[in-house]
Amino acid sequence: MKLLVDSGSTKADWIAIDDNGKVLFTTQTLGLNPEVLDKDAIIERLNDKFDIEHNKDKASHLFFYGAGCGTDRMKIFLTKVFEEYFRNAVVSVHEDTYAAVYATTPKDEKAIVCILGTGSNCSYFDGKVLHQKVQSLGYIVMDDGSGNRFGRHLIRGHYFNNMPEDLAKEFEDEYNLDADYIKANLYKEDNPNAYLATFAKFIIKHKDNPFCKKIIKKELKSFAKNYIMQFDNCREVPVHFVGSIAFYLKDELEQILAKYDIKIGNVLRRPIDGLIAYHILNK
Repeated sequence: MKLLVDSGSTKADWIAIDDNGKVLFTTQTLGLNPEVLDKDAIIERLNDKFDIEHNKDKASHLFFYGAGCGTDRMKIFLTKVFEEYFRNAVVSVHEDTYAAVYATTPKDEKAIVCILGTGSNCSYFDGKVLHQKVQSLGYIVMDDGSGNRFGRHLIRGHYFNNMPEDLAKEFEDEYNLDADYIKANLYKEDNPNAYLATFAKFIIKHKDNPFCKKIIKKELKSFAKNYIMQFDNCREVPVHFVGSIAFYLKDELEQILAKYDIKIGNVLRRPIDGLIAYHILNK
């Protein structure tokens, strides 16, 4: 049994397949970002799902693609955690961009592949290997165009009284905006980036409101300039996207990129289904 995992900071999609690619089970855990979780928290999230805990010794391979796995230190840490938990499995840990590449990019095709979800990322795939110009420093100083950035803008807009009154009222009705509650989630709870990203659905819902539209435009332009345009060939190859932000703001994203003569390629909400086809072909 092979386990394929696509993990962001918010959630992780799991699919178990046999050698012929038949799906044995699917499930979802909370995100398993090693940058923000310790070993005990990761194990707790695995044990919380019966299908995973019950079948952990049956897994022969674990292919994990995750946010926070862009450095050797985090890959080694997570590999050790998984090897201890899935005792009979050969464990492979990759950064989440590889899942996006395998799901969106035809074999040997050159492309720029981006992630716009809870966080953000961008790499150039030369048909064989990923190349990055920007190493992520995490959600506090980077993640342009991401869900957590949108959450940050909305909270600031509300607390600085810059949000239109009618929009602010709806925002207050939908979320707990008590200062102590917000600060507890930002500074005391796990995954503050994922907490911030929970506000993104509000900005998507109101994407035509001038206040929200301005934020969306600003962040997507920033992502294009700071990430995509780092690559000199960004106008020569397709630019693919994976993630809920890219999926639900595809029209806005396409409009922004068109201004820079950048061609948008495939846009997927989740790469997990594409990973099945990839691993069947490359078993």
